Amino acid sequence: MTTERVRGNTTKILVLNPNSSKAMTDGMKTVIDSINLPYSTEIYTYTAPSNAPPSINDGKDLEQSTKAVVEDIQNSYPNGLDYDGVVIACYSVHPLVSTMQRSRAYPKSVTGIFEASILAALSLLGPDDIWGIVTTGKFWEKHLAEGVKAFLGATDSNSRFAGVESTGLNASDFHHGVDPEVVRKKLNEATKRLLSKPGVKCIAMGCAGMAGLEEIIRSAAREEKGGEFAYSELHVIDGIRAGIMQIEHIIRHQREIPGKPS
Repeated sequence: MTTERVRGNTTKILVLNPNSSKAMTDGMKTVIDSINLPYSTEIYTYTAPSNAPPSINDGKDLEQSTKAVVEDIQNSYPNGLDYDGVVIACYSVHPLVSTMQRSRAYPKSVTGIFEASILAALSLLGPDDIWGIVTTGKFWEKHLAEGVKAFLGATDSNSRFAGVESTGLNASDFHHGVDPEVVRKKLNEATKRLLSKPGVKCIAMGCAGMAGLEEIIRSAAREEKGGEFAYSELHVIDGIRAGIMQIEHIIRHQREIPGKPS
């Protein structure tokens, strides 16, 4: 008896943390493990080398992390990255996204958790709903608001975007160095400020370091608007989850391209 393999395709996704914090990468694994993915989908993680910033808090850190990662990949993977897709796990307009998308040295399918969360939010909104972002430091309020506008190709403010509220924390604070109760308090306050704007039905957690902290958002929503809203109406988007789900979608579409006929 003979058999013939008629279908089957493994998908390999790299979740790339562009800062040098292994603790932050480890925090993402909780979310990765909770995603309902096909058994054929393999998820790998990468943490930037030690010359990358331990926490990305401003424009200088974005540039430094990009340089460190590009150099490390060139040195460590001279034949290119052997993955079907890459998710840049920094909630920002990270230069690595466009750098990889423009180069044939990287997989064809590349997205960032920021970009993926925008698409996820817009797909979840009802006709009268709006969405917003809760993030870390003050720098990100303008950076992310302008990033949303640029990603959507908007020339003025988007009426469905409620804006960005910051906690005053750094990304690294969510995993070490700051009392968890302080983290909870500041995230709670930023969430309530965002929910005070009429129509907010979707909140994107604007930092990879917030991975796994959805319950704090929902707890604040319960205090502000009741349990029915917090647990049956409000969408809370984790960027890591959104990024992985989006990159799977992109990979499938890339595989539909027939290629040049022979």
